[in-house]
Amino acid sequence: MSYQQLEEFIQQAESQLDAVVETGTDDELFIAGYLHGHFSLVVSQALISEQANIKTLNKLLTENLDSAFAQKELEPEDQQKVILLWQSLINNA
Repeated sequence: MSYQQLEEFIQQAESQLDAVVETGTDDELFIAGYLHGHFSLVVSQALISEQANIKTLNKLLTENLDSAFAQKELEPEDQQKVILLWQSLINNA
């Protein structure tokens, strides 16, 4: 995966997360907003990485979420929803 593919994925993922604002339920909006916050934090790290690609972004985001969940930032049910949303974005890459 190239740097350009990473940038395209980032734009696509942000568009999908932003679309939840217009069409999502309150629960979907919360989950998308939570994921988007973590996504925004790790995007800059992935872009400056020596291996700037989707795989690196996925690794960084997964580690970031694992750390947040270990500190009990969300209830287990919401954690699962965040993970499922991220997996759906990655699977569409």
